[in-house]
Amino acid sequence: MAQKGKIFVVGFGPGDFKHITTRAVEALQQSDMIIGYKTYVELIQDLVSAKSIVSTGMTEEVSRAQEAVRQAEAGSIVSVISSGDAGVYGMAGLVYEVLIELGWTEATGVEVEIVPGISAINSCASLLGAPIMHDACTISLSDHLTPWNLIAKRVEAAAMADFVIALYNPKSGRRTRQIVEAQRILLEYRSPDTPVGLVKSAYRERQEITMTTLAEMLEHDIGMLTTVVIGNSSTFFYDNKMITPRGYQRKYTLGDEKQPLRPHQRLKEENEPWAMNQETGMARNDFATDPNANRIKPSLAITSEPKPKKKSSLEMATSALAMVKGTSAVRVTPKLVQQKIESIFELAVSPGVANKFFTPQQMMTLAEVVGEEGTMEYTPDHRINLKIPTTDPAVITAKLREVGFLLAPIGDVLSLKACDFCYGEKTDSIPYAEEIQEKLGGMSLPKTLNIGFNGCGMACYRAVFDDIGIVYRKSKFDVFIGAKPVGRTAHAAQPVVEGLEPEQLIPLITDIIEEYKANAHPNERLFKYFKRVKKILHFTYQDMSSKIKVEPAPCGD
Repeated sequence: MAQKGKIFVVGFGPGDFKHITTRAVEALQQSDMIIGYKTYVELIQDLVSAKSIVSTGMTEEVSRAQEAVRQAEAGSIVSVISSGDAGVYGMAGLVYEVLIELGWTEATGVEVEIVPGISAINSCASLLGAPIMHDACTISLSDHLTPWNLIAKRVEAAAMADFVIALYNPKSGRRTRQIVEAQRILLEYRSPDTPVGLVKSAYRERQEITMTTLAEMLEHDIGMLTTVVIGNSSTFFYDNKMITPRGYQRKYTLGDEKQPLRPHQRLKEENEPWAMNQETGMARNDFATDPNANRIKPSLAITSEPKPKKKSSLEMATSALAMVKGTSAVRVTPKLVQQKIESIFELAVSPGVANKFFTPQQMMTLAEVVGEEGTMEYTPDHRINLKIPTTDPAVITAKLREVGFLLAPIGDVLSLKACDFCYGEKTDSIPYAEEIQEKLGGMSLPKTLNIGFNGCGMACYRAVFDDIGIVYRKSKFDVFIGAKPVGRTAHAAQPVVEGLEPEQLIPLITDIIEEYKANAHPNERLFKYFKRVKKILHFTYQDMSSKIKVEPAPCGD
């Protein structure tokens, strides 16, 4: 039995070598492979000696975790890297999710070690002064994976509770309203003069630190690399430092020559009757059972009467507030808060492989299953992508299939795009297109792979500009591999077979895809894989890109 490898999930801190832990460096240097977002890989590349480094784009977290597990199962030592701490909006949880889906257990599966790092809230706080000396929370404003209405509730709850708040992922090129909405919510509970610190690229070359206020923070540059630290009601600025006192005035009065209560006095029950007894874990009996008391009572003598029922923490806190204000406490009924977990079901629908006509019944069914909360997006591939909040996807798929829809998954899967076969006039090759869809459609792959299928030699559906192009010509097939459809070096696919016998088509396409699936890096398109390995099956790579000479632009003067 092959020896299994190990997964390190490494948090390397803000990016400065001085703030990366010794254990993180050891893990990186022990690893056979490093996997991470390309910007993070560049930050730590001088520390690693791994034979293989796989860097992917910002939204490819799942594929990074899957590749790490695959390599570790094959015997490699793999480091999955995150900036800050890997357990705070990092890769740690995602790696465990992928492992759990595969039935992993700690006793029998690959070894996993989470290497902690300095999170952004800590590194940014150190540059601002001491803004998180009291209760604080972190909230990500990215609604990529979390519904905005839930994020808004968290912002409001944190504002109401007077937390110091660190906002992660506050803004991006496409997400601009979230930080505006967050400010609006906060201003309902916080003074416009509340201190705010903006830290961009903490401890990196382009570090920027801005001290501002809640009212004026949007007048400054805020982006994905910015952490926004918002003070609580006691936070203040002093000599370009943002400082939050350690406690409230009832704890101690900083700067006064004489304390209202000395430390040994402050810890006595009669001075803090609402506090929990450190030995019994309960509040004082007389305080807990008399919510209408306006003064502190001495301890009652022990009697044979049954002990009254203990009050809840919320009722005791309400009683304490009433005593401070000199008013009778109001009975409060606590509300159980439980956020509904809502799943978003994503899928694509189309009338069929060859058919491009939607029926009225199909359109009405779409409106029914999508409802008010879901979305429909029409694509250039004659498909409609659906995103539907639901807890029962099977009901939705049953309704869609009942009206004749062809269903397909969305994501890094195989997608077949076929022409309309001249509305049924050229039907000879349709069975082969349908067989490809049936056998290979929706297959999970390192990156989305499009197969373009044309029913005649005109190739008007631009099959030769897809990852794999198939053209039916003179009762046989021509096959193309590795188009690059966009960019300055865009090019058509490389022709690899002409005049392929129909019975050989499905086995050939299957073999090409299986090789790509087994050997490609996560997020590596087919044309990139072909260029890197130089050969797929017995087909040798040829450079199809045209070398474009770009003329210098006129100055316009």
